[in-house]
Amino acid sequence: MTSDTLETPQPARSRAVFSQEDFGLIRTAIAHYLREVQDQPESVKYANLYHRLGRVA
Repeated sequence: MTSDTLETPQPARSRAVFSQEDFGLIRTAIAHYLREVQDQPESVKYANLYHRLGRVA
């Protein structure tokens, strides 16, 4: 056998799961949820996520 007959298949190119518009929609939903949980400890995690999504969109 030669190296020509033992070709390794290349992995498929990954595709984006979310579009740029999706990031805006998710960010809007998180902003709404932040107002609902503003007095709870978990609100910090959602605030951080909101800001990270702002850098992506």
